[in-house]
Amino acid sequence: MSDQTALAEAFTRARPRLIRMAYGLLGSHSEAEDVVAECWLRLAAADAAEPVRDVEGWAVVAVARGALDTLRSARVRRETYVGEWLPEPLVPGIGGAPDPADQVTLDESISFALMVVLETLSPAERTAWVLHDVFGIGFTEVGQVVGRSSAAVRQLAARARRHLGERTPRIDVASAEHDAVVDAFSRATAEGDLKGLMAILDPAAQLTSDGGGQVSAARRPVVGADRIARYMLGVSGRVPPGGRVVPIAVNAATGLAVLDADGGFTAVISLTTRGARIFRVDIVLAPEKLPEVSHPPGLRRPHGDHPR
Repeated sequence: MSDQTALAEAFTRARPRLIRMAYGLLGSHSEAEDVVAECWLRLAAADAAEPVRDVEGWAVVAVARGALDTLRSARVRRETYVGEWLPEPLVPGIGGAPDPADQVTLDESISFALMVVLETLSPAERTAWVLHDVFGIGFTEVGQVVGRSSAAVRQLAARARRHLGERTPRIDVASAEHDAVVDAFSRATAEGDLKGLMAILDPAAQLTSDGGGQVSAARRPVVGADRIARYMLGVSGRVPPGGRVVPIAVNAATGLAVLDADGGFTAVISLTTRGARIFRVDIVLAPEKLPEVSHPPGLRRPHGDHPR
């Protein structure tokens, strides 16, 4: 495909899927974009030398390899990360319009809580699981990425699947029920209702916050309904003057965004529910992980927001 216009068009069509694949591997949308941008440069150079007939197939392997290299180096950097590390949240409007079919796959398979658990896998296991189980890429192609046989990749994916199954039991919660729990959590926090908060928190719930060493955050996970409720009430006063807390889609499930008076993000909160209770609270405060848009599109207000 030596026609540069046709090459660019084919790559543009594949780009949303490539971004989401890289995000699943890295847990960072900004790093995913960097990997995909580098892939375009490599693709253009490769096509100039010899026309690339299957642009998306070529790009999938190139992006996966680039993401795996980035993931390996990122694991080293995260060993010196200040406090707890959380993935970058995916919120509406970040990353452009997704491919419809691929968005369904991502929404159903990669929740924010699962992104956290993916961090416990080895880079090879994570790559095998994301590429095969989420994006349906064959073991032979995955083997080209990780440098192993298809049989070895099959074992990597099986180990990852087993590990994820142990750490993230499948819990089906209707979106309306989840939204109601999120709203109750937001209202109880805003009203300083300790008993109300404890009533909707699982006794074994865990809260993790990520300030990236730049913003005050809990250095270690907060465990237990009582401790989490008291922690949330303690930090609720940090909402900026004129700011507000609003519901927003976080990795396709309703969570909360803390906005300043100008509509900029100061925090994104992912809430994972089990029935009518919350068993995981993840708070992203690190400035470099927060969306930069002033007024996030797709803001969800099923029950109204809570100004401060």
